[in-house]
Amino acid sequence: MRIETSFLFDLDGTLVDSVYQHVLAWKAALDLEGIGLSVWRIHRKIGMSGGLFTNQLLREMHGEISPDRVERLRQRHAEAYKELRTQVCRLPGARELLAALTEAGTKWAIATSGRMETAAVNLEALGVDPAKQVVVTRDMVKYAKPDPDLFLEAAARLHVPIENTVVVGDSIWDMLAARRCRSLGVGLLSGGYGSDELERAGALRVYEDPADLLLHLDEVAARP
Repeated sequence: MRIETSFLFDLDGTLVDSVYQHVLAWKAALDLEGIGLSVWRIHRKIGMSGGLFTNQLLREMHGEISPDRVERLRQRHAEAYKELRTQVCRLPGARELLAALTEAGTKWAIATSGRMETAAVNLEALGVDPAKQVVVTRDMVKYAKPDPDLFLEAAARLHVPIENTVVVGDSIWDMLAARRCRSLGVGLLSGGYGSDELERAGALRVYEDPADLLLHLDEVAARP
């Protein structure tokens, strides 16, 4: 019996060029809280949920970790990110990759650590309607990456076994989550992480961006 492969995509840095806009938005939110932090330290945590992100940052800085402060930072980040929405665009080959999978009858879904309030900006840039396509956001699961909940929920909504899926992401958090749910991890360099980092986190293959993955799709996908 032929086993068909389904694809579970991260969003920021994987299908949409938005990682650095998130970095700048978090920087603006942290500055308003009087938390001075270099942008490179922020970038290393992009891909986590907002709550886990702020908890880790505040722990590192020995700051106050109160629910009110975490929520305030999240809201300020969302507001700052929306102001940068005109800078967000789809990555090369993203639309073509999704279209090729759809044409081949291959199931795919999007699973992002962002909440719908920020994910909506990215989905609009990508041209994906969450009412017509499976999209799982932070609002829909108990835990976000590096926990596997987002990908497990996406597979469940596609009605496919998680073991028959390929997780495509740009961060080590995506690859760690893929390993924890027994999915095959494929990394993309379009979010700023290096090949060695992605491979150490569990990526079996690493490509430059969605366009490069599309050119090598036969390396990771079982044909339906």
